[in-house]
Parts: sequence; structure tokens; C-alpha cells
Amino acid sequence: MRIDKYLWCIRVFKTRSIATTACKKGQVKIDGTNLKPSKDIFGGELIVVRKNQINYQIKVLDLPPNRVGAKLVDLYRKDSTPKEEFEKNELLKYSKDYYRKKGAGRPTKKDRRDIEDYTEDTFEDTTENL
Repeated sequence: MRIDKYLWCIRVFKTRSIATTACKKGQVKIDGTNLKPSKDIFGGELIVVRKNQINYQIKVLDLPPNRVGAKLVDLYRKDSTPKEEFEKNELLKYSKDYYRKKGAGRPTKKDRRDIEDYTEDTFEDTTENL
């Protein structure tokens, strides 16, 4: 079975075209080598899929005949992703919450002062060179 079809069948990706794109971008690997979407896979292989900044490690147990329901996915794969990968993602989420999103209104007083300090520093650097 093709790797893109397998990842779609076991519900790693929502559509097969997204799975194909992920393979072309180098987000799907076996033994550290990037795979083409047409690569045939067999039982017992360990696939590493990078999705949402997490490296999922999936072991192929069996090949499904077609797309399977969510309850039956564990018959065809074993997820051996270390917990550290998910903990890294939680840390990233907390660090992103600190910053305001672009277009979230006017700058706060602290933001304005930071901008003024930055522009004054760059202005002083350019005048010293004259």
C-alpha cells in the first residue's frame, strides 16, 4: 500500500491530498529518509510523521483494506510517540500566549514604550556614523 494512502486510511491526515503534500514536504520519514507519496509500505515498519510540530512515531501493524473508523485504527497501527514530544508542544503553547496576536487592537503602553526605545536606539546608531 502507498504511504500516503496508508496515512489517510489510519486517519493521520484528513484527506489523501494532504498526506501526499506532507510526503512531498519531507514530513514523513522511515529510518530518517524522506519518502515519496508512492512509496510502498509493509507491516512492521516505523514511520515518523511531523504534524503540528510533533514527531509522531507510528508502527505499521497491518494494512487496512480501505479507510477505517476511528475505533478500529489501533488494529492497524501502534502509536509509540514519546511523551516528551507532547510536553514540548505544551511549552510552546504557553510561550505563545504571552504575546498579543497581530491585529489585536491598539498597542498597550508597554508596547508603545518598547517601540519608542527601539526606534530611539536605531536613530542614535545612525547619527553616530555621520
